[in-house]
Amino acid sequence: MMPESPPRPAGPGDAKKLSPTDQLSVGEVAQRAGVAVSALHFYEQEGLISSTRTAGNQRRYPRHVLRRISLIQVAKRMGIPLSEVAEVFADLPENRMPGKRDWTRITEHWRGKLEARRLELERMERELTGCIGCGCLSLGTCRVLNPGDALAEGGSGAQRLPEILPGDARSPGLAP
Repeated sequence: MMPESPPRPAGPGDAKKLSPTDQLSVGEVAQRAGVAVSALHFYEQEGLISSTRTAGNQRRYPRHVLRRISLIQVAKRMGIPLSEVAEVFADLPENRMPGKRDWTRITEHWRGKLEARRLELERMERELTGCIGCGCLSLGTCRVLNPGDALAEGGSGAQRLPEILPGDARSPGLAP
């Protein structure tokens, strides 16, 4: 009879297959997602992610919450408000990892909004470049300033003039 060999150490091929529904602690999620624990608590409070509780009242998150957190981080970088993130997350399944079709729907939803924002930024850049480049510094001819204090009617605080063309009836003091 041959002697029994000692058990071999576990190798990479022996690792448990991870599932998107595996439960992670708040610390594990924070570390993997690169966010503060307080951010996770805030996202949960805002309804962007959800957790379950253990018998000891500790939070546990399904592994697929990491994708939601990644999307939140991308949205923040793009200037998309968390309220809009919550809108698109409302249609995502809670009990499973969202699929490619789910993510595509989110992309399409934001594509138009991002395009409109890009066009607005380009318009503002042209306006600013024209203002800096013209050197007029004249309240009577500058489209960027507030001719005739037209914004006073709207109350106090920062307000933005719509694009006004020279000679427009809404722009007193501007010459055609």
